[in-house]
Amino acid sequence: MGEFACPQFQSLGERYPVSEKLQKVSIVPLVFLIFYEVSGGPFGIEDSVQAAGPLLAILGFLVFPVIWSIPEALITAELGTMFPENGGYVVWVSSALGPFWGFQQGWMKWLSGVIDNALYPVLFLDYLKSGIPQVGDGLPRASAVLGLTVVLTYMNYRGLTIVGWLAVLLGVFSILPFIVMGLVSMRELRPSRWLEVDLHSVDWNLYLNMLFWNLNYWDSVSTLAGEVDDPAKTLPRALFYAVILVVVGYLYPLLTGTGAIPVDRESWTDGYFSHIARTLGGVWLTWWVQGASALSNMGMFVAEMSSDSYQLLGMAERGMLPEFFSSRSRFGTPLIGILFSASGVLLLSWLSFQEIVAAENFLYCFGMLIEFFAFVRLRMKYPTASRPYKVPLGTVGSILMLVPPTFLILVVLALSSLKVAMVSLVALLMGFVLQPCLKYVEKKRWLRFSTSPHLPHLGATQDEYAVEALIPVLLADSRI
Repeated sequence: MGEFACPQFQSLGERYPVSEKLQKVSIVPLVFLIFYEVSGGPFGIEDSVQAAGPLLAILGFLVFPVIWSIPEALITAELGTMFPENGGYVVWVSSALGPFWGFQQGWMKWLSGVIDNALYPVLFLDYLKSGIPQVGDGLPRASAVLGLTVVLTYMNYRGLTIVGWLAVLLGVFSILPFIVMGLVSMRELRPSRWLEVDLHSVDWNLYLNMLFWNLNYWDSVSTLAGEVDDPAKTLPRALFYAVILVVVGYLYPLLTGTGAIPVDRESWTDGYFSHIARTLGGVWLTWWVQGASALSNMGMFVAEMSSDSYQLLGMAERGMLPEFFSSRSRFGTPLIGILFSASGVLLLSWLSFQEIVAAENFLYCFGMLIEFFAFVRLRMKYPTASRPYKVPLGTVGSILMLVPPTFLILVVLALSSLKVAMVSLVALLMGFVLQPCLKYVEKKRWLRFSTSPHLPHLGATQDEYAVEALIPVLLADSRI
């Protein structure tokens, strides 16, 4: 026992043999997966101009990344490399606060992610209906949502590597028309239009929800950490490049659209970039923007579904969900998780764009508060644990870093409508009921639950690691 070589925490990535034979995700696809989990391009930012006007919209996409996106990305880089396994933030919270709160985090984030994914068929059809009015409502719209969901779900089933490189191709195609639009608009730009503001007519609830929705979900990539090639190096770099790509991808089209044509705030709603493209470049540029929107929504859908489904797989490996959630298809993908996530999307796709954004933001806010607390708790509880990447701040500095985003979360929650608050709170309470029910099912052995023997525990001593490593061997011997 004394000669047992304890796996040190910095080599946790070597203790995940589940997907060793599968091709890992490299940095370029990972950057675009993060890009699509967070942004996917400027489609959907139009409502920020309607809510607050050009100046506040531009300032929002300059300031908000500093007080929200960068802190969230830094936390994801530290904890994602500290726990290089599928499950991400669920594992962080479980390690800091225990399995009950880990399950609640998983429930809130998965539900928020599924609600988020229900947006993309809506956005896709909102852009498409200007060219094909038949998909605006009724049976054609419902059929389009179903068909799109089935096709994109199948792509997720085929493998994360395919999804990653698909995200690269879709990302390049989605960004190009806005580069062209900016070049075409050079002669028409009037920088004075960027300064237009009317503080008396600002819809602060819509404005903050738009900023929050368009610049969050940086932590979603953590649920894929077990599929990343050399996550200790790849994950922090990918997050850094993705932050730059996302911010530029918002500001460049926003400056073009608000500076090149007179601003009519009421017109700035879903799909308005198509109108701007027609005004500046003609029909050909309109169709390019609409095609880019369609492909961008495809990219966001497959990226979000990957994150949601691998989260369920990671929770099953931790014994929080029945074992069948951890089963993989012949392509290495979490089949059951994909099917559950797709079903949730279909159930929620009938909601309006604004209702979906508000509901998911409310749930996401609660999840982020728990995540922030877990981050600080892990710093205090395990100060000597190896962190391949560490936010260059001490514990006090880390707490101060989280003050602005925490305040922002409280503001978003306070501005939520009563309807959204009540529906979201009911959804939260469902998690408090669901976790004890699953524990009861496990106790009665109605479904099989198991914890992977390869998953580490931060507080484990050398002898405890040795016992954990011997358990599978002893079980195998007992069956002989």
